[in-house]
Amino acid sequence: MTASSAMARFKTIPRLKTFSPFGNYLEYRKNQLTFFARVAREYGDIAQFRIGPFQVVQINSPELVQSFLIEHAHDYDKGEVQRRIFRPLVGNGLLNSEGKFHTQQRKLMASAFQPRRLSQYAATMVDYANQAQTSWSEGELLSLDQEMLHLAMAVVSKVLLDYEIGEDSHQLGVALDLAIKWAKYSTTGLFPLPMFIPTPRSLQTQKAIRLVKRKIEQVIKERRLNLNNKSDLLSTLIQTQAAELTEGGMSDIQLRDEILTIFAAGHETTARALTWSFYLLARNPEVYTKLQAELEKVLAGRPPTYADLPDLPYTLQILKEALRLYPPSSIILRAALKDTELQGYFIGKGTQVMFSQYLLHRRVDYFPNPEQFDPNRFNLEKEQQIPRYAYLPFGAGHRICIGSHFALLEGHLLLATLAQSIRFELISNQPVEPELAVTLRPASEIKVKVIKQPIARNHEKTIIV
Repeated sequence: MTASSAMARFKTIPRLKTFSPFGNYLEYRKNQLTFFARVAREYGDIAQFRIGPFQVVQINSPELVQSFLIEHAHDYDKGEVQRRIFRPLVGNGLLNSEGKFHTQQRKLMASAFQPRRLSQYAATMVDYANQAQTSWSEGELLSLDQEMLHLAMAVVSKVLLDYEIGEDSHQLGVALDLAIKWAKYSTTGLFPLPMFIPTPRSLQTQKAIRLVKRKIEQVIKERRLNLNNKSDLLSTLIQTQAAELTEGGMSDIQLRDEILTIFAAGHETTARALTWSFYLLARNPEVYTKLQAELEKVLAGRPPTYADLPDLPYTLQILKEALRLYPPSSIILRAALKDTELQGYFIGKGTQVMFSQYLLHRRVDYFPNPEQFDPNRFNLEKEQQIPRYAYLPFGAGHRICIGSHFALLEGHLLLATLAQSIRFELISNQPVEPELAVTLRPASEIKVKVIKQPIARNHEKTIIV
């Protein structure tokens, strides 16, 4: 069989027209989400385009995503470009590693996210949420996204590292933000300069990354001196490392990279989910009122517990709907390791294949009126009707987010705790647009006013304001 006849059996992938030597780069750089949305709107489930030197295939259907992430999962990896972008911060941590090593590291870390462990985290999560809301005053103006970042960072630090982050939160938050901005520059620049070239941007980013790494190394050093009766993720990995001093055990650098990966990704994604949840609630007061009615009926003014969660389904529906509209992880991109195919379409070696959950979650055939915030999409009956690969806030396959259950638990509890006694009122006339910068974040800070809510203390007297 000739090469041409072999190719003839494949379906044709529509290609975007361009006369630029840089392909479709200018439109892509202007607004990635808008560009990807146009591709899906005009070309359907699959299309190909060029961004500078890279050939990219965009897919946007549950069937193609299943083929990509499940059936042909091992025909792709993250590719050297992505690994190079994230290596300065997380090294060869779980986010960046591949193959057998990735599987081995994931297995070591999975114990911290087992269901029996998750139930032990609940009280700490609720305690930190209560500390946050009691620190806010009636009528105070807040940056919603910054407050959620500080709260999520404090929770992840305490629960997974058994570390009180305290005043370090702001400094580490600024440093990690600089690292994320570097990643955005590296993914949107046509010829981004590597970090080792001493530009003002790279020098500032290197300084920020050194600060974060030193802090993680300090936490690890202090923990090694006090491991007694501790079962958090950090302590577990240190104990595992000590037990595997033979060749192939986890090095100190690898330990640091794994902890840094969980710390950075764990708080960033939860913070964005909570930010978008409260933003959507502020724009939909009738949903906020229904949420508070559920909380008052079930909790009657007391803090939520792990055992309460099955009785707070509407609270979880709100979180899931926020994750549909604004999934923190909004792009999955892989490079083909060899010539392969997806549902009858030929994918050549080296081709970049991607899909956007932001777009997939807006398919009108699975989510009618997709821009509408409607938590009822995720009631028990309707959620079961959503195709398996049409809703993927945490990805799928062997690289599915290791902390997905942790994130849902944390989001569920923090949302329930804060919404009992707080309403956030949006300051008028502020533009709020999503920006793709590793995670899906607001392009500018979201300013809100704190409205303190009276809490019903029994089931007979329910107060809804």
